[in-house]
Amino acid sequence: MKPTANELFGPAGTPRVVVVGAGFGGIAAGVKLKQAGIHTFTIYESSLGIGGTWWDNTYPGAEVDVGSHLYCFSFKPHDWTRTHAKQPELQKYLEEAVDEFGLRSHLQLGVTVESATWDEDRHIWTVRLDGGTVDECHALVSAVGFLNVPRYPDWPGLDDFAGPKFHTARWEHQHDLTGKFVAVVGTGSSATQVVPAIQPIVRQLYVFQREPGWIMPKGERDFTDEERAALAQPWRRRAERWRQKYLLEKTLWRGHLYRPGTALNAARERFCRDYIDRKFADRPDLRAAVTPKYPYPGKRPVIASTFYSALKQRNVELVPRAVASVTRDGIVDAARVERSVDVIVMATGFQPANYLARLPVVGRASRSLHEHWAGEPRAYLGITVPGFPNFFMLYGPGTNGGELVIMLESQAEYAVRAVKRMIRERVTAIEVKPSFEARWFRWLQSRMEGTSWTMTNNYFKSPTGKIVTQWPYSNMEYRALTKVLGRVSETARRRPS
Repeated sequence: MKPTANELFGPAGTPRVVVVGAGFGGIAAGVKLKQAGIHTFTIYESSLGIGGTWWDNTYPGAEVDVGSHLYCFSFKPHDWTRTHAKQPELQKYLEEAVDEFGLRSHLQLGVTVESATWDEDRHIWTVRLDGGTVDECHALVSAVGFLNVPRYPDWPGLDDFAGPKFHTARWEHQHDLTGKFVAVVGTGSSATQVVPAIQPIVRQLYVFQREPGWIMPKGERDFTDEERAALAQPWRRRAERWRQKYLLEKTLWRGHLYRPGTALNAARERFCRDYIDRKFADRPDLRAAVTPKYPYPGKRPVIASTFYSALKQRNVELVPRAVASVTRDGIVDAARVERSVDVIVMATGFQPANYLARLPVVGRASRSLHEHWAGEPRAYLGITVPGFPNFFMLYGPGTNGGELVIMLESQAEYAVRAVKRMIRERVTAIEVKPSFEARWFRWLQSRMEGTSWTMTNNYFKSPTGKIVTQWPYSNMEYRALTKVLGRVSETARRRPS
């Protein structure tokens, strides 16, 4: 006689699920679970508030790169005030989503998940929390994000610097930058937002650039009252979302955008070069300094409308060299020139290829996830790994591309479908077959060949040199694959009686 669902999963008759992280991914997972009738879950968040990256990144000028009507949940439209929402509005939006969908009672804020270990005898994940407490669950969803571990530089002398020094993702708001000599190190997405935001108030701003990035104008602005009134109509809002989705998808279809030599790639690079020529027609010195020497996009493309103008201001100096060392009073560049500064802002990025750096996960046979990866993070569809039953990653390896929220919703739905299968078929362990993961990784690596990502130094690479973070096609193609390829790639088991 088959055991009942209650006997398998407890009095509620549904598996208990633990979600790690309360950013866009964790909230998407919580909403999808509730919509599936599964209420036996807890979302643990190490920060004291929800939002993930939008809780951590509160630096001046922080805002999204994607149009607001696309960078939001499909199940929660919003009356956005700007074409590209700023951090406070995005964080408030996520707070509203938590309350609207009844997730507040499922949240445990300020609680860090320190590790998770699979118990093969019981088909249970043992989740260790800070403070020595332990939780148990049938399914584990990692929504810890992708750009969540800051990369701190190892410059000689940094610890000896006398003034404030902090990473953009850990901005120290107690320091007033007004009238100060400030160094911003880096010219990536965060730096290009910080520099225009603080330039008007600082006395002197030094921007240290190790290597320029390809930049496109964003066109960000506030919506007019008339525009907001029009977009308040559901059909207009949906139409705007589909318009933005179409514009994004048509450039990602077939993956040609990332391949030098294709017409689409050449057109995008030419657009960026024309933008540089227009902005620096009167500053040939800066024009040469900000023009990349590698094919488009090579690194993460930067979407910024005000950065180039800020570089031309009288109190800004672009230093087109890396930092060599730090003294008590300033920064020494690679040409051995020292500049005295009061504050150092490190816009030095993150460790994206170091997946789950802060969450040790141990699967069957006491094998850790990092042992399985051996320096090359990989997962089937970027979500599941053989040997780690009932474990699902959102924004996992090989899924960085296009519009993030669409990807996260697709991955959350994949995980929820697996949990529903556990209930429906009365099984207690679902995992991907090793052959499917291996073939997926080989196929995805073959798609990296000939891309501009392989032709430069970037944060997409593993220690072995493989591109392990990127998805080279459209979001809609990925979404279709997550719907079609789930069940056929899985094995399902029931725990021994």
